[in-house]
Amino acid sequence: MQRATGNIRIFNGLMIDGTGKPPVPDACVLVQDGVITYAGPMQEAPPCEGDWSEIDAAGGSLLPGLVEAHYHPTYFNVAALEDLDTKYPVEYVTLLAAYNMKLALECGYTAARSGGSLFNIDVWMKKAIDNDLIPGPRFASAGREICGVGGLMDWNPDFRKIGMEGLVILINGADEARAAVRTLVKDGCEWIKTYPTGDAAAPDTNDHHTLCMTFDEMHAVVQTAHNHGLKVTGHCRANEGIKNALRAGYDAIEHGTFMD
Repeated sequence: MQRATGNIRIFNGLMIDGTGKPPVPDACVLVQDGVITYAGPMQEAPPCEGDWSEIDAAGGSLLPGLVEAHYHPTYFNVAALEDLDTKYPVEYVTLLAAYNMKLALECGYTAARSGGSLFNIDVWMKKAIDNDLIPGPRFASAGREICGVGGLMDWNPDFRKIGMEGLVILINGADEARAAVRTLVKDGCEWIKTYPTGDAAAPDTNDHHTLCMTFDEMHAVVQTAHNHGLKVTGHCRANEGIKNALRAGYDAIEHGTFMD
């Protein structure tokens, strides 16, 4: 990802710096070759010598870039669970993911972390962004997710014989959990996303309080991921699943709906 070149002066805006400090009226932001060199009151800004482009914020708000910390770039027009993995072929999903990456950047997200992606497309999206092939935020990829057999993300019935391989890696037991992580390591993922608990999306089989992975499986995921320098996160609604994640050494928890 290349930096912008040249000098830009943004003025006449209300600056919210994201640190919790009070907003700064009549603020000025100076950017030199893609690096912010000053952000503060207009009257305290250093002089701008040489060639500068200017942007009048016209009284609008100046914000830091946003971080989307749970982003599914391959999700598009999802109305039901089946839309996540069988609605479109992988070729079209790849194009949709590129569109979503561009959209995230245009909405002000300058960084994002994947919460899971079909076919490891996010791994390749990251490479394309880093090599300036497509526009998008700085990105951390997660690839396919890990879930226990019969868990929240295992909804295609066996008689259809289509599996869930594009969306998740299904596991039974700690050994398969380790193997799943090793597969994602080989695929080039940076985060390991798991499904310790269910959700309201499948209330008949895996509601909020259903456990979709055992503690041993979760612990095996963490041990293997940390051995390779990767971080682990989990879709955790139920309190029991949250506690299992903490005991297993998870680096992050997604949702945390019923956390006590």
